[in-house]
Amino acid sequence: MNLPNKLTVLRMILIPFMIFFYLANFIPYGIGKLVALAIFIIASITDTLDGNIARSKNLVTNFGKFLDPIADKMLTTSLLLLLVADGTIVNPYGVIIAIIIIAREFMVSGIRLMAATKGTVLAADIWGKAKTVVQMVALPIAAVYSYLLTCGFNVVGWLVTTFMWASYISLGVATLLTIISGVNYLVKNRGCLKEN
Repeated sequence: MNLPNKLTVLRMILIPFMIFFYLANFIPYGIGKLVALAIFIIASITDTLDGNIARSKNLVTNFGKFLDPIADKMLTTSLLLLLVADGTIVNPYGVIIAIIIIAREFMVSGIRLMAATKGTVLAADIWGKAKTVVQMVALPIAAVYSYLLTCGFNVVGWLVTTFMWASYISLGVATLLTIISGVNYLVKNRGCLKEN
C-alpha cells in the first residue's frame, strides 16, 4: 500500500461523500452540488497524482494497475448517474450515454478478468486514458450546469445556455471516445478471450 495506491483508495472513499452532497437538496442555494463538484475535482486530481508518482518513483504495482481504473469508473459513473437521475442530461440521451459508458466498462472489466486468470494485468491504453480525461472534464461542466439550474439565483440566460451546450458537446465527445476506446480495447486484447 504505497502512496499512489493510497491516493487511489482515497479517491474511492470520496465517492460516497460526493453522492451525499449532490443529493443534499436540504442545503440551500444548491451549495451541496458545489461541494459535490469540489469533491469530484479533488478526486480527479488524485487520479493524476497517483499515476505521476507511481511512474516517477517507480512505484507501479499490479494492485495499482488493477484498482486505479476501477476507482476512475466508480467516480465518473457515479456523477454521470446523478446527472441523469436529476434530469440535467435530458432523457433519453442521458440514459443512452449512461448505458454506453457503463456497458463499455463492464466489457473492459470482463477482458481484464479473463487476462487475470492467465496471469496478465492489462493497463489502460491511450484511448482509455483520453476517454477518462474527457469524461473528467465533461462531467464537472454538466455539474455546473446542474447547479445553475437549481441554485435559486437569477442567473443570466446566456451563462446557462453556454454551460448547457458545453456539457452536451463534451459529453458527446466523451461518449464517442468511450465507443472508440472500447472497440480498440476489445480488438487489441482479443487474445485474452481465447482458450488455452
